Amino acid sequence: MEKIYTIPVNEAFDRSAEEKACGCPFCSLYNMLEQNEIDAILGAAMMEPDIRMETNKKGFCKEHFDIMFGYKNRLGLALILESHLGENHAAAFPKGLSSLMGGGSNVKKLSEMSCSCYVCDKIEYHFSRMLDTAVLLYAEEDAFRKKFAAQPYFCLPHYARMMEYAKSKLSKKVYPEFEKTAKGIEEGYYTELNEDISWFCKKFDYRYEEEPWKNSKDAVERAIKFLRSDLHTMKNK
Repeated sequence: MEKIYTIPVNEAFDRSAEEKACGCPFCSLYNMLEQNEIDAILGAAMMEPDIRMETNKKGFCKEHFDIMFGYKNRLGLALILESHLGENHAAAFPKGLSSLMGGGSNVKKLSEMSCSCYVCDKIEYHFSRMLDTAVLLYAEEDAFRKKFAAQPYFCLPHYARMMEYAKSKLSKKVYPEFEKTAKGIEEGYYTELNEDISWFCKKFDYRYEEEPWKNSKDAVERAIKFLRSDLHTMKNK
């Protein structure tokens, strides 16, 4: 019986198995989580005191600031920035006893704030559990093993994380089968991608000018997605 926390994982794997252009299912899951978090932080969650305390403390990375800016909800973003700037100001220019102590701890706090992101942390919390769910579904369900085997590929960063989870979570009986299937998918796509990239390069040689492009026209884009993941593809609002 399907449990609520397995639904998004199953749906992402279903889409990628049915439509190869969807690519890595984990990239799709990441983008879904990112969309949900940005929608929430610029929506009703923005006014919740406990969430505002977290965003004031952690702030956002440049990637997520850029995405929120693209949403065109300038007032919502401005309200978030107003209180976050206040938190930064208090850390940068302490008053009272802390100002007499040299401000060293405040410099450390500013450094920590500049490297943290509320959205990244929220995504990672849920995404790590989705990776865990995918691995466990493979161990428990024949239907999931079939759709797993039908995946077009896993981007390299997510493939590496998935294999780490599998190594630690799966039994010695199940892991070898999982590893064989996952490696088969990955090596197959490597071969295909290498051939497409090589043909793309050859097409710029006059000797191949009259030859067809085959499947190489978007090889550069696909190679980048494979090597670095296909993230932050959500549409601006």
